[in-house]
Amino acid sequence: MSGVSLIEVREDDDGSRVDRWFKRHYPELAHGRLEKLLRKGQVRVDGGRVKGNDRVESGQIIRVPPFGAATPVDPDAPVRKAKVKPTFNTEDERFVQSLVLYKDASIIVLNKPSGLAVQGGTKTERHLDGMLDGLKFDLPDRPRLVHRLDRDTSGVLLLARTPGAAAKLGRSFKERNTRKIYWALTVGVPRPAKGTIRMSLAKQAGRMGERIVPVPDKADGAQFSETHFATVARAGQKLAWLAFMPITGRTHQLRVHASEALKCPVVGDGKYGGSAAHPGGLPAGLHLHARSIGIKHPNGKWFSITAPLPPHMVQSWNLLGLELENDANPFEELD
Repeated sequence: MSGVSLIEVREDDDGSRVDRWFKRHYPELAHGRLEKLLRKGQVRVDGGRVKGNDRVESGQIIRVPPFGAATPVDPDAPVRKAKVKPTFNTEDERFVQSLVLYKDASIIVLNKPSGLAVQGGTKTERHLDGMLDGLKFDLPDRPRLVHRLDRDTSGVLLLARTPGAAAKLGRSFKERNTRKIYWALTVGVPRPAKGTIRMSLAKQAGRMGERIVPVPDKADGAQFSETHFATVARAGQKLAWLAFMPITGRTHQLRVHASEALKCPVVGDGKYGGSAAHPGGLPAGLHLHARSIGIKHPNGKWFSITAPLPPHMVQSWNLLGLELENDANPFEELD
């Protein structure tokens, strides 16, 4: 760039953070360099100073200064190894597109299968985030994740197709203006059959890896968690079909609440239920499914969608004689 540019914020960038707007439109501009330009007031929005975490609105004018020389490389800085991107091929594209439950100009909804990680990590090379290029469809940018599901939890996963949609959906999740329902099969029948679980949770390191455990409210790292639960049906006194409505979204929240608060671990959840979580005679796999979500759509209207159960849970429902059509709202009084 040889001089200052004045760029109007597009509608699909509405609600984006300033730093993310630059990352999208000027990927060659290093984050550190951008922060320096922001501190000096060289980047402005509608003539005013801004910070990287401020948000822009469609129609605003962003002052983009000349970048100048690139920041010199520090010879004493530690060498970073380049991240190896997972291989993405046409088979992955077909697979990820087969997961689509719904698509419009702002959002995509997937039915994530059990066993597929949402994001990469240690020894995780194949994950959903690495396949999002296959969900561009008619737009230039890949969709964005706005919430997460555990690797072994199946069900509704919402993606934003534009920065503006991501910002609006992100606010709904942050402000807990969503209605999420999960279905689970548990070992044991809760007493009482319906209620609300409230407890503080924290991460705990151990020989078998990190776990989430209940802790006193004021313990280091404690995070408050809350879940409504209801028993939909029972299979004798040994197994129960539960519906969960989480209010908070802590890591492994529902699994810990089932195991620790209800003393009814989710079938297939050996991490929190041990051997008791594998009663025998049922298909392998975690029996926890994000059944539905309701949220304010970026267009301002309420949007809700339901995801069918994965094959291993359908098989268990059939074996136990549970009626899948029994889909009444167990939390009607909370709506």
